[in-house]
Amino acid sequence: MAKILVCEDEEITRYLIRDTLSPLGYRVEFAREGKEAIDKVKEIEPDLILLDIRMPGIDGFEVAKSIKQSEQTRLIPILIVSVLTDSESKVKAFNEGADDFLTKPFDPIELRARVESLLKVKAYNDQMRNYQKELEKEVARRSKQLKKALYQLRKASLDTIYRLSMAAEYRDYETGAHVKRMSYYSAVIAREMGLSSQVSERLLLAAPMHDVGKIGIPDQILLKPERLSPSESEIMKQHTIIGSKILAGSKSGYLRFAEIIALTHHEWWNGDGYPRGLKGNQIPIAGQIVAVADVFDALISKRPYKEPYPVDRAFKIIKEEAGTHLSPKVVNSFFKVKDQILKIKERFKEETESPLIQTIKKIDPSVY
Repeated sequence: MAKILVCEDEEITRYLIRDTLSPLGYRVEFAREGKEAIDKVKEIEPDLILLDIRMPGIDGFEVAKSIKQSEQTRLIPILIVSVLTDSESKVKAFNEGADDFLTKPFDPIELRARVESLLKVKAYNDQMRNYQKELEKEVARRSKQLKKALYQLRKASLDTIYRLSMAAEYRDYETGAHVKRMSYYSAVIAREMGLSSQVSERLLLAAPMHDVGKIGIPDQILLKPERLSPSESEIMKQHTIIGSKILAGSKSGYLRFAEIIALTHHEWWNGDGYPRGLKGNQIPIAGQIVAVADVFDALISKRPYKEPYPVDRAFKIIKEEAGTHLSPKVVNSFFKVKDQILKIKERFKEETESPLIQTIKKIDPSVY
């Protein structure tokens, strides 16, 4: 049943309208002055408003304007029913939001026709609004599904990268925890440096592959439980070149990023690094960032030739290496996110030995 609100101060006109429309099955409500009309529109949300212009207090023009300015009520059709016949009043009524205009005294047949026409418009608008709401709900639902799917894909990709990176780390003293920590260090440093979210994301996914070239280093060098000789060190340095070759030629942005990181994360700011002896900003920013993250985590991790350094000492060494080994700008950003670095360190606490070393110890503890 359609609800019609009649905003009219004359009692005779109110009853005439009611007697004309009620037999058609419409529910007719009344408001006798402007303020009451505005309040009642919000209260009952009618399907159609019949509005007089001359009313006590707020006139019909202001009532129409108020109704059409409200998001809640702006789609309710307004039929002006007034004794005013001049063009200026009609134009003003339409400018304030009226949808139709009927002059008093009105013909009941014409009133019914106007009412039926405007109610059809209201029904169409309601249908379109409901359709839009359902469409928005569906878009939101699909967007949520897509977001969830992308999150799962990203999570799966990151998990795959970590597992593939472990193909090299499995043979080393380093662990999956090291790979995760230094990749997250790299991402937060990149964000602090003002790099884009895309760069930060790529660092997170590419940094774990920084040492993938170790898969090509002989076991007697890679697993040697003491410091390497100069000739062995030269062989070990080849892991940067091996890694870049493994990752070269991919169309994936992540793998291209990883190729750069694998090749340059052992370059030094002063040019004393390897494999190319790059200096300063000749070193790609990804290599500069991963170098800081990798060195810090190596310092606080156990190695065959050393115990883990206390965190305070590791921080001191990072600061001292700025301008020689490490980029001063990256080190500065590293210390700005010091609290986040420590949280990441605590988050990814794992075993301090690689899976291979743990397996060997279980088989023959006397080896180590």
